[in-house]
Amino acid sequence: MAFLRLIRAKNLLIIALLQCLLRYLLVLPILDFYGLEPVMSNARFILLLVATLSLAASGYVINNYFDVKTDIINRPGKVVVGKVFSRRVVLLWHVVFTILGMFSGLLLAYFTRKENYALMFILIPGLLWYYSTTFKKQILIGNLVIAFLTALVPYFVVSLEFASMARVYGAEVLSSEACSAAWSWVSGFAFFAFVTTLGREIIKDIEDVKGDREAGCKTLPIEMGESYTKTVVLAINITTVVALGVVWFVVPELRNSTLTLGYFVVLLAIPYAILSYTLLKASKPKDYHRASQISKLIMLAGILYVFVAQTFF
Repeated sequence: MAFLRLIRAKNLLIIALLQCLLRYLLVLPILDFYGLEPVMSNARFILLLVATLSLAASGYVINNYFDVKTDIINRPGKVVVGKVFSRRVVLLWHVVFTILGMFSGLLLAYFTRKENYALMFILIPGLLWYYSTTFKKQILIGNLVIAFLTALVPYFVVSLEFASMARVYGAEVLSSEACSAAWSWVSGFAFFAFVTTLGREIIKDIEDVKGDREAGCKTLPIEMGESYTKTVVLAINITTVVALGVVWFVVPELRNSTLTLGYFVVLLAIPYAILSYTLLKASKPKDYHRASQISKLIMLAGILYVFVAQTFF
């Protein structure tokens, strides 16, 4: 369906899955483990989902709006802007999703009495707009912006929960073991989301180099070359696997978990090796598209580790 491609429904589904799993299989079990009752209601969590997904959808829509020329070159069969939907209609959808996301975010900020949340939900749409018009055309800046915004997704879940709890239990809850444990675990997922997104965005730049060059973009593969860009992605992959190994070795609960070791090796380390091999052998856009899809599966595997993480609480 064209509309689902416009808003990139598969990516939105992953975002929703990540936030739901982190709340119900990680944050809430941690609170229960330490004898604390959650404060944020399911209704407000749904409001968080609406805010996050709406802003993400608005970003995808406006990105498709400004990427028409490059998409006609890179993926002509998947272009919907100007073919299925007029540019005016696409821009209208962007406005609708932006307003819905900002309104939902501002309501959450009001409920939690956090002015910085209000500012954040106002700034994110602007950041997404400038990403589509300016940042994505500059070397690495666009990649880092998207990776940063992706890493914020997990933090919304834990931050809003403990902000709500601080209003009921007092600020002391923010220095509790429950808060420390929740933030530590969520930070791990946020880091993984950041590095996998960064690597995948750079791979997509290699895949789209032809259209991006025609549009005057200065992405990493255009400025530094395909071979150098591959080396950067490989370095990110190796760093991520090494980081996973260090975390497994340093954290006693993980080190004593055979299931975690097997999960890291079979579902993360080996797929990263496959991704790296695929990337090294890639020479055509379809090869890089395959690498990008493998990267997305690795991200999904990282998200699903929450099923293992919950067994520690």
